[in-house]
Amino acid sequence: MSSDKKINDPSADNEVVKVKKISPPQLVRGMHDILPAEWPWWNFVMSEVTDLALVYGFQRLETPALEKTSLFTRAIGAATDVVEKEMYSFVDQSGDHLSLRPEYTAGLARAYIEHGLHTWPQPVKIFSLGPLWRHERPQAGRYRQFWQLDFEILGEASATADCQLILAAVALFESLHLPITVQINSVGCSVCRPAYKQALQDYYRTKRSVLCEDCKRRLTKNPLRLLDCKIEEDRELAKQAPQLVDYLCEPCNAHFVKLLEYLDEVELVYQLNPYLVRGLDYYTRTVFEVWGADEGKSALAAGGRYDNLIAELGGQPTPAIGFAGGLERIVAELKTRQVGIPLPSSPDIFLACLGDTARKKAIKLFEDLRRRGIKTAESFTKEGLKSQLEIANRLQVKFTLVIGQKELSDGTIIVRDMENGIQEIVDFNKVVEEVQKRLVAREADTLA
Repeated sequence: MSSDKKINDPSADNEVVKVKKISPPQLVRGMHDILPAEWPWWNFVMSEVTDLALVYGFQRLETPALEKTSLFTRAIGAATDVVEKEMYSFVDQSGDHLSLRPEYTAGLARAYIEHGLHTWPQPVKIFSLGPLWRHERPQAGRYRQFWQLDFEILGEASATADCQLILAAVALFESLHLPITVQINSVGCSVCRPAYKQALQDYYRTKRSVLCEDCKRRLTKNPLRLLDCKIEEDRELAKQAPQLVDYLCEPCNAHFVKLLEYLDEVELVYQLNPYLVRGLDYYTRTVFEVWGADEGKSALAAGGRYDNLIAELGGQPTPAIGFAGGLERIVAELKTRQVGIPLPSSPDIFLACLGDTARKKAIKLFEDLRRRGIKTAESFTKEGLKSQLEIANRLQVKFTLVIGQKELSDGTIIVRDMENGIQEIVDFNKVVEEVQKRLVAREADTLA
């Protein structure tokens, strides 16, 4: 709501000028800013993800934020909550139906087909790291723009790939110093799943009157999602529902048994969860989730096998498996667990200057130090020496270099040791070498 305020403007012969009050801009609901104080946590997670990818042989592949809406409709399933309720979709100026990506796998499958990755040595291991969008109900730790890490192994059908991907997920959380539990199930395939869906529908039809509205709809459209409902009463019903593992065909059962044998061999502790399913249609056989040790309300990571997706999108038959994790949830878990993270390294040198001419010299010196790999800080907009030295103290630098009018005249610079307060005058043309020598000496003293 705007209001008017009268002011006197002498240049306008005391004419009344109306000034309209403007409301400040605000975030779009469900979005969030990542402020500078948050980035040490985010950088820690991103660094560990990148390091883990290198160890396990994954290469980075990033898809565009925008894809054709039909890609997600075909891949995820038209009857899923993601497609029906959550996608940000629109028609652009060219008349194309586009959507912001709600998950990574469909776009990565499209890239695999479009760029002929089936001609690469198989399996192809790729990872991604970036923002996704879903129009969900905003709540603590859940946003409409959210970040995910994603790992995929494409072109390998054996349970070996399942095992390695689960081990990679576990290794990631170990590197983040987060205690976790792993839950595993098999959702079968197109051969054995129809019989299970029928059994599930038969069980839930007798209880239809007590189901939530979403589950009543899922009963006919997507019955597996009945097991994934977050309503407590429906979760209790799910505990008595038929178990999918009892309906697995022989190949699916053999695959699942082989995976568990591999995990037992490496002594990975896991929990069999016969009611674990995934919310998207393309999953087959192995599904798994990684939870924090206290098993809160949301999994930290989840994934599974999708052996038919690439062929259904028009590519060569390509078995595949992947998992994704939410960065917001992981960062929140790190803070809850009070995990110590590496802090950004402090600068070694602070440059202080007095006057405009000294500032010009200092700016050039800053660039010389930077090119030599010397971590340097400054506050060139400050005028007083006292305020600049206060910043140097706060940054806990080892040395402060001071340029004033006298130093400009003499062609010198003051090197102040911030540990003992001793100051020395050094030839300006030799200061970079002098700083390097002193930093090496200080490092040697520290190690000794």
